[in-house]
Amino acid sequence: MNNSVRFGIVGCGMIADFHARALAQVTGGELTACSSRSPESSAAFSERYGCACFATVEEMVSSRQVDAICVCTPSGAHLEPTLTAAHHGVHVVVEKPLEVTLARCDRMIEACDRAGVRLSTIFQSRFHDGARNLKSAVDEGRFGKLSLGTATVKWFRDQDYYDKGPWRGTWRLDGGGALMNQAIHNVDLLLWIMGKAISVTARTATIAHQRIEVEDTAVAIVEFANGALGTIQATTASWPGWRKRLEFSGSDGSAILEDDRLVRWDFRTMRETDTTIAQSAPSDSNVTGGATGPSSIGVEGHIRQLEDFVIAIRDNRSPAVDGREARKSVELIRAIYRSADARAPVKLAGAEEN
Repeated sequence: MNNSVRFGIVGCGMIADFHARALAQVTGGELTACSSRSPESSAAFSERYGCACFATVEEMVSSRQVDAICVCTPSGAHLEPTLTAAHHGVHVVVEKPLEVTLARCDRMIEACDRAGVRLSTIFQSRFHDGARNLKSAVDEGRFGKLSLGTATVKWFRDQDYYDKGPWRGTWRLDGGGALMNQAIHNVDLLLWIMGKAISVTARTATIAHQRIEVEDTAVAIVEFANGALGTIQATTASWPGWRKRLEFSGSDGSAILEDDRLVRWDFRTMRETDTTIAQSAPSDSNVTGGATGPSSIGVEGHIRQLEDFVIAIRDNRSPAVDGREARKSVELIRAIYRSADARAPVKLAGAEEN
C-alpha cells in the first residue's frame, strides 16, 4: 500500500494478534515486521501474517522497513523497545498500561518528545460510540454538576491464567493485579469523564489466587478536583465474570456504560437525538469484553485508535491518547497501591493546586 504507515509489532503473544488483525483493517496502515525474544514465536507470527521477522527490536527499527511499532510485550517491558524506537525516529504505540511505574512512564514520554516521535497507549474503550457520546455530553454540560462516578470490574481469571504466564501477577512485569491489568480501561474512562483525581483511599487483597505477588481484589474512594467523588471496584475473583460497568451521576443527568454500551441515558432535559443514542446499544449478550478471559474482546476499538494514530503521524499532531493522557491512569493506580499499603489517604501530585 503506497504511502501507508508501516508498523512493526514487538512481542508476539496473544495481544499481538489483536494488533495484527486490527492493522489489516486500518486505513493508511499496514503490518510489515515483527520481533520477539522467542524466535519460534516471531517465526510463527511472521508466517501467519506475512510480515518480515527480525531477531531484535534494534534490527527492526533500524531496518527502514517500519515507521512505527506496536509494543505488545508484558507491561513492565514497554520502556526498552520505546527508547530504542525513539532513538531511531520511529513512532510508538504501546498496549496498556503505558508502563508500570511513573518513572518509567516519564522516561518514555521524554524520549519520544526529544526524538519528535508520536507516543500512544491503547485505551480502545475511548473510541467506542458509548464512551464518545458520554464525553460529549459531559463537555456540553448536560450532566450539570458531576457528583459521582463509579467504575466496576468484576471479572474472573482462574489460577491457570496466572500460572501459564510467569510475568502475570508480578510487580516487575505486570505492575499490579486486577487494577493495573484488568480494570485500567475503566480507570482511564473514569478519569477521562470525571477529570483530575486529587486524593484516594483504598484497600487491596489477594483472596482467591495463589503464587501471585499482587492483588486480585481492590476497592477505592476517589476525590476529584471538580468536587465530585468516585468509587472503583476491581477483582479477578468473581465467577463467572460480569460486564465491566461505569456509572456517572450529575445534577442534571445520569448514564450507565456496560462493556462500551450505553444502557441508561437519562437527562432532566431530553433531546431528540437522545432516543437514538439510548436505543443504539447492541444487545449481543455473548460479548463479554474480557470478563471471562483476555481473548474475549473485539478489535473495533483497536482499529479506530490505530487509525487515529496514523492520522496523527500524517497531520503532525498528538494522538487522542498520548503518553501524558495514558500516564494518568498509572498515576491513580499507583496512588491506590500506596494508600492500601499505608492504610491511609494519599494525595496525588498537583492536588495542592486545586
